[in-house]
Amino acid sequence: MARSRSVVLAVVVSTFFVGFGGGVVFPVLPNLGAVLGISPFLVGLILSANRFTRILANAPAGSLIDRIGTRTPLIGGLFIEAVATFSYAVALNAPLPEAWFLAARVIWGVGSALVFATAYTVAADVSTGGSRGTSMGVVRGGITLGFPAGLVLGGVVSDLYSVSTAFLVAGGFALVASLVAYAFVPETHVETEQSTVRPWEIDTTLPTLTVGFVNFGLYFAYLGALFSTLVLFVEAEGILVWGYGPQGMSGLLMAVTVLAASGFTFAGGRVSDLRASRVPTLFAFLGVSLVGFLLLATAHSLPWLVAACVFIGAGQGGTSGPLMALLADLTPGDRMGRAMGTNNILGDLGGGLGPVVTLPLVDALGFAPIYAACAVVPVIGGVTLALGLYRRTGRLLPRTAGVGGNR
Repeated sequence: MARSRSVVLAVVVSTFFVGFGGGVVFPVLPNLGAVLGISPFLVGLILSANRFTRILANAPAGSLIDRIGTRTPLIGGLFIEAVATFSYAVALNAPLPEAWFLAARVIWGVGSALVFATAYTVAADVSTGGSRGTSMGVVRGGITLGFPAGLVLGGVVSDLYSVSTAFLVAGGFALVASLVAYAFVPETHVETEQSTVRPWEIDTTLPTLTVGFVNFGLYFAYLGALFSTLVLFVEAEGILVWGYGPQGMSGLLMAVTVLAASGFTFAGGRVSDLRASRVPTLFAFLGVSLVGFLLLATAHSLPWLVAACVFIGAGQGGTSGPLMALLADLTPGDRMGRAMGTNNILGDLGGGLGPVVTLPLVDALGFAPIYAACAVVPVIGGVTLALGLYRRTGRLLPRTAGVGGNR
C-alpha cells in the first residue's frame, strides 16, 4: 500500500508540473492572435492542434504501454512536452509565428498522449476496486491542477512581465517533471515485452466506447466551448476587476474552474469507492455540470460568472475520477493501456472540435445560445452511460465489486 501511494504521488507531481504548459497558452493566444495577425479560426485550430494530434497518437501510446510498459513512455512523454513548451517562446519572434505555435501544439500532443495514457494505467496497475476511484481521482487531480497553474502563469505573468517569460517558466517546470518521473516512477505494467500488441490497436469493447463517448461530450463543452471563449466573453461583458485585463481575468476564472474540478475529482473518486456502485456519483456530477452551463448562459456579472465556473468545474471534475475508475473496473489489466488510449482519442476529439466549432459560432450567434446548448451535453452523457452499462452488465447500477474486468 505504501509503495502504491508513493508511485501515485510521483505521477501526480510529474503531471502537475508538466501541466503548466497545457494551460499557459489559453489566456494568452486568443488576444495575442490579433497582434500576430492570426485569424480566430486559426487561433482555434492552434489551441486544438494538440488534441487533434492526440487523436492519432493515443492509440499507439496505449498499445506501446501494453507492449513495453509504463516507465519509458511516461518519462519520454514528459520530456517531449517540455520541448514543446519552450517552443512557444520561440514562436513569438519567428517569421511565421502561427506555424511555430501550431508545430509546438502538435509536439505537445504527442507527449501528452504518452503522459495521459501512462498516468492512468499506472494508477489502475497499483490500485484495487476499493481504492481505484481515489487513485484515479488523485492522478486526474494532479493533471488538472497543473492546468490552472498554467492559466494563472499565462495570464498574470504575461501581464506583469512578458508572454515570453511565462512560456520559459512553464518549460522549466516541465523539465523538472521529467526528472521526477525518472527518479521515482518504477515499471508497473509489464515484465517482458508483449510482441503480440500491434502499434495501432484500439479497444472497441462496449465499456471503453461508452466511457469514451461520454468524455467526448464533456470535453467538447468544457475545454472546447468554455475555455476557448472565456477571454472573449470577459472582454465583451466588461467583467474586469483588480486591474487585470481580459487575459489576466480569464486566466483567474479558468483557474477557479479547474481548481474546483481538481477538488471534486478527488472527492468524486473517493465517494464512488465508498458506494456499492459508481453510477449514482456520476449522474450527480453530470447534473452539476448541467446547472453550471445554465448559469453561464445567463451570467452578466462577476459573482454569477464565478458561480458558473465553480459548478462547471465541479461537474467536470466529479465525473472524471469515477468515470476512469469505472473503465478500469470493466477492463482486463492486459488491455488497460489500449482502453485508456481509445478513451483519450474520443475525449480529445471532443476537446479538439470544440474551439474550431464554438469560436466561429460565438462570433455569429453570441455567447448565450452556445452556452445553453452545452447544458444539454451532460444529459446526453447520462443517457449514453446508462444504456452502455445496461447493455454490458444487465444493470443500470452495476456494483463496483461485481462488474468483472480488471482485478
